[in-house]
Amino acid sequence: MNVERLINMVLRRLMRKGMNKGMDMAANRGKRPEDMTPEERAQAKATRENARKLQKGVRTARRFTR
Repeated sequence: MNVERLINMVLRRLMRKGMNKGMDMAANRGKRPEDMTPEERAQAKATRENARKLQKGVRTARRFTR
């Protein structure tokens, strides 16, 4: 395995983790789950699920448009 491919693999993994953390932070509106009311927690969970579905849809669309 060449070095460039290995670097790309690691960077892609780090970017994915960063994107997921950013989406979770946006869904939680910067609050920790312990500080949220049950309604806010449920809304944050729904927002996270919608974001994941959106990501999956974008990936699928990208495959079809190649």
